[in-house]
Amino acid sequence: MAVSVHSAPKSIYLADDDSDDRDFFTDAIREVDPGVVLKVAQDGVELIDNLLALSGAELPDFIFLDINMPRKSGLECLEEIRNHKGGLKKVNVVMLSTSSDPENIQRARQMGAAFYAVKPSSFEKLKSLLGEILSMNLVAALEANRQFLFE
Repeated sequence: MAVSVHSAPKSIYLADDDSDDRDFFTDAIREVDPGVVLKVAQDGVELIDNLLALSGAELPDFIFLDINMPRKSGLECLEEIRNHKGGLKKVNVVMLSTSSDPENIQRARQMGAAFYAVKPSSFEKLKSLLGEILSMNLVAALEANRQFLFE
C-alpha cells in the first residue's frame, strides 16, 4: 500500500502600503503556488496587530515586509518580530522594497531578516523571485553563507 504525504500549504503574510504592489504580489504568488495561504496588511501596525492575535500554529512561514510604510515601517516591524518572546521571532522575514540603499540592506541583515529583495520591475521577475525563495531549503540556506540580497 502506497502512502502519500501531503505537506501543509505555505502561509505568507505581506505588509505593503501600496495597493498596486499588494495586487501585483498576490497575482504573482497565485501563479507561482496557487495553494499558498496569503494574508495582507496595509501597513506595519495592521500587520503586527494581526500577527499578535495568531496562535503558534497559525504563524506564517514567511512575512514579506515593505520598508517604507506609514505608521510603522518594515524595519520597525522586523524589530518587533525579532524581539517577540514567542514563536513569532522564528518566522522567516523577507524585506521587499524598492530601496537598494546599502544602509537599509545592512540594517535588515543585522536585525535578523532572512532575505532582502529589491522589488522587481516586471511580473515575470517577481514570479521568479518568489519561486526561488519559496522553493529553497531554508534550513540549509540559513546555515550556509548564502545569498542575502536579491536584485
